[in-house]
Amino acid sequence: MKTTAYTQKHIELGAKMTPFAGFNMPLEYTGIRAEHLAVRQSVGVFDVSHMGEFTVKGPNALKFIQYVTSNDASVLFPGKVQYSCLPNGKGGIVDDLLVYCINPESYMLVPNAANIDKDFAHLCQYAPKFGLTPGVDFCNISDQISQLAVQGPNAMKVMQKLCKEDVLGMEYYTFKILEVAGCKDVILSTTGYTGAGGCEVYMKNEDAIKVFDAIFEAGKEFNIVPAGLGCRDTLRLEMGFCLYGNDIDDDHSPLEANLGWITKFNDVKGDFVDRDYMLKQKAEGLKRRLCGFELIDRGVPRHGYEICNAEGRVIGNVTSGSLTPCCARPIGMGYVEAPLYKLDTEIYIKVRDRLLKAVVVRPPFYKG
Repeated sequence: MKTTAYTQKHIELGAKMTPFAGFNMPLEYTGIRAEHLAVRQSVGVFDVSHMGEFTVKGPNALKFIQYVTSNDASVLFPGKVQYSCLPNGKGGIVDDLLVYCINPESYMLVPNAANIDKDFAHLCQYAPKFGLTPGVDFCNISDQISQLAVQGPNAMKVMQKLCKEDVLGMEYYTFKILEVAGCKDVILSTTGYTGAGGCEVYMKNEDAIKVFDAIFEAGKEFNIVPAGLGCRDTLRLEMGFCLYGNDIDDDHSPLEANLGWITKFNDVKGDFVDRDYMLKQKAEGLKRRLCGFELIDRGVPRHGYEICNAEGRVIGNVTSGSLTPCCARPIGMGYVEAPLYKLDTEIYIKVRDRLLKAVVVRPPFYKG
């Protein structure tokens, strides 16, 4: 099992550790609810060093990214980040990821931890077509980078204390390469997986502990806390953010996953993996789609539970579900048949032998 530069820190802080994506990661410290609320109300820090980082460089870097991703990367400029996904060539999704534009001939891709090797192998199939040599122009540098997610309404106030440049005024989904806590060439990105504001910080492994300690020292006045995977999941679910392996996978297209907003068919974008397949889906109409729902009856929806119509016929499955700290009702997401994914439609979650009433809603579930 792999470790990160912060593993010993987690243990010293009393974290309950668990295997995740091949890494030994903190599930929780003081409790999922307490950490969740700390992030929503002030600031918490997640170790996300298990995430991947790929670099793409050269005159054909943008053409390569345009072909292998669903979004239109031509709109990116230096310092801008884009959310996108990798269609798998068979009508599904290899992974969702972030695309960072360093300059017009240099990009960084950030895939999910569990998919690093899978994604790199997938992309290596297409790299030569664009004159990119794996290991030279297209590289997996995941093992060289540590990453922290500093999340919450006070997160950027904490980071400003450690940066000479302005970071409080940064726009959403932008980044700067700057000095943080005396460490150079750190990427500070106004991205995250909680919907609570804040940033993600990428640094060399040798700078990891220094930056970690500086963040916690700077955050004392805001009651900063370490946060684990448990509340990372409840926070992202409240916002309706997809989790790969649950809500998106190799068996569902971006359109079915409600990711049409990151799937562009314009002339500038041009051809890309699965473009024709998805255009056909769009023209014929989707037969299933990921929807959000709130439970009306008492109970908690869990991943894998069947979703039924009023007659009890199975029409889908719950992909994510929980009773979260900031939502009054249990919430979840799942794929259902058309037209039952329309807003306000009553559906039923099968829990043991009971059918619990739910209603289709549009995420985010948390409106605060």
